[in-house]
Amino acid sequence: MPKPLSTLAAGALAALLGCAAQAQSIYPLNRADILAGARFDFKVEFDVVVAPEQLKVTVNGQDFAKVFGQQPEFIAREDGKDASSLLLRGVSLASAGRYTVKASDGRNEKSVVWTVYDTPARPAAKNVILFIGDGFSIAHRTAARILSKGYDEGGKLRGKLAMDDMPAMALLSTQGTDSIVTDSANSAAAYTTGHKSCVNALGVYCSRAASSLAHPAVETLTSLAKRRGLAVGAVTNSEVEDATPAAMVAHTRRRADYDDIVRMFLDSGIDVLMGGGSPNFLPKSTAGSKRKDDVDYIAAFKQAGYPLATTKTEMQALAADKGTKKLLGLYNTGNVDGALDLKFLKKGSVAKFPDQPDVVEEMRAAIEVLSRNPKGFVLLVESARIDKYSHSMDAERAIYDTIMLDDAVRAAKDWSKARGNDTLILVTADHAHPVSVIGSVNDDAPGSEMRNKVGLYAAAGFPNYPAPDADGYPDKVDVSRRLRFVFGAYPDHYDTFRPFLDGENVPAIKGKDGVVVANEQYKDVPGAVLRVGNLPNTGPEAATQGIHSGDDVVLTATGPGSERVRGQMENTELFRVIAEALALGPQPAKTVKAARAAATAK
Repeated sequence: MPKPLSTLAAGALAALLGCAAQAQSIYPLNRADILAGARFDFKVEFDVVVAPEQLKVTVNGQDFAKVFGQQPEFIAREDGKDASSLLLRGVSLASAGRYTVKASDGRNEKSVVWTVYDTPARPAAKNVILFIGDGFSIAHRTAARILSKGYDEGGKLRGKLAMDDMPAMALLSTQGTDSIVTDSANSAAAYTTGHKSCVNALGVYCSRAASSLAHPAVETLTSLAKRRGLAVGAVTNSEVEDATPAAMVAHTRRRADYDDIVRMFLDSGIDVLMGGGSPNFLPKSTAGSKRKDDVDYIAAFKQAGYPLATTKTEMQALAADKGTKKLLGLYNTGNVDGALDLKFLKKGSVAKFPDQPDVVEEMRAAIEVLSRNPKGFVLLVESARIDKYSHSMDAERAIYDTIMLDDAVRAAKDWSKARGNDTLILVTADHAHPVSVIGSVNDDAPGSEMRNKVGLYAAAGFPNYPAPDADGYPDKVDVSRRLRFVFGAYPDHYDTFRPFLDGENVPAIKGKDGVVVANEQYKDVPGAVLRVGNLPNTGPEAATQGIHSGDDVVLTATGPGSERVRGQMENTELFRVIAEALALGPQPAKTVKAARAAATAK
């Protein structure tokens, strides 16, 4: 059990003397950028048991406890291991500047440097809408533009995507603290906290703590915005507990802590939350529940003032009610169906859940509710299934969900323009997939082998999708000349060269011996080719689907504060763009009062 330094017995101290130690890790890590006033946990880990009287920890040369105004906990043997730690929870630094932190046991020393930054005295933007296309890569953007806009004679596109038609653009690097290739958890959390972390982590630095909930936490955008009186929302077509929406509130080393993440959403006071994933809200005694306890979070949210929508019809009715200030929407037991199934093929779970909203409809409802807060709002909008369909190597579904993302961006831009452009709109991905548009597939080309029907260079020509509807969707994907959209990292699978009209692709499965093999469901599709995978097919890294890549992702932006978006940026800098636009740093009381009065008057 953690104990204050002052309570340790003298005998225990003597027993520990002579154990040389090295400060193994200091959290936050070296070169962390920290928003002034934002809360974080400060932790120093030693790699052996140490004597507390030998320890000296300073911040810019001063005793750290004095700087943070809080007495630390000293953990002699953390989680029963022969290693000690110092811990402070929920501290902050009010003044901008460079901070050098040193930790020593009298023999060995470790130091890190932090940059603490402030924000302008007044907000530039009243609202922020952050769009994340999960796994959204350059090829997804290119393919969506081709299908939704088409070409004129001369090879010029008939229009731009709404996300393309923005004045600011940058490349974001996506690596975390442990790898050049990230997942949605720590990459999304970089946007919502301004701190990098490791794979599968949300809102924490990855330490050696045994419990997934005990790692050093950093404050989220939701917490900061709520402290400033702003409304906050998150909408997605994944399960709401999934990594990207969870990054708005969660502090856990394990993104699969769905039960805890639901609790964190409730505790956060987030105003609007929409997506799938209802089973983790239901007590385990309820049929279909995935919870491990008997807490009824549907009831808990209702008691906290959230009306519940389970269909698009209910959502729109609640959003239109001017008395609705909070809203919980749970439209599916799993992920909400993507655009191709929802609007055209009626596959997936559409038969079971026929009245699901798409991401555009969710966003419109969220804005309607959140904009009732006169001080402004922050909204995360995720098109999650771009990533999920890219994992399953289902090109058409991924492309249609990219078009859906762009429709949402267009709607948000129109809404902001009608209000005088008071909203910072950011569009990006959390990470990339190794995907490319390499040409076209021409069913009318001679021969029976589909691989020889792939047109390259001049032979690629242009696809013959029908003209898109008003939302940018062609009503048919199984045309005779279609995009050849390929995946660069894959398991053994049968390449059919065709859209999957009967349901989402399942490229590979695990055989009886645990070895990943191609799914023979597609073996007899005319022209199907067996592809030998380039991903591991045995062991802990065995992959049945495609994987992420470490490529940069594109960030485009418009609205007040977007001028900071330029060149190449770390993903954590996106958080700073938002923090500066909303002036989330400490402000003089008079400035805060004046800013709020001005916002209320708008």
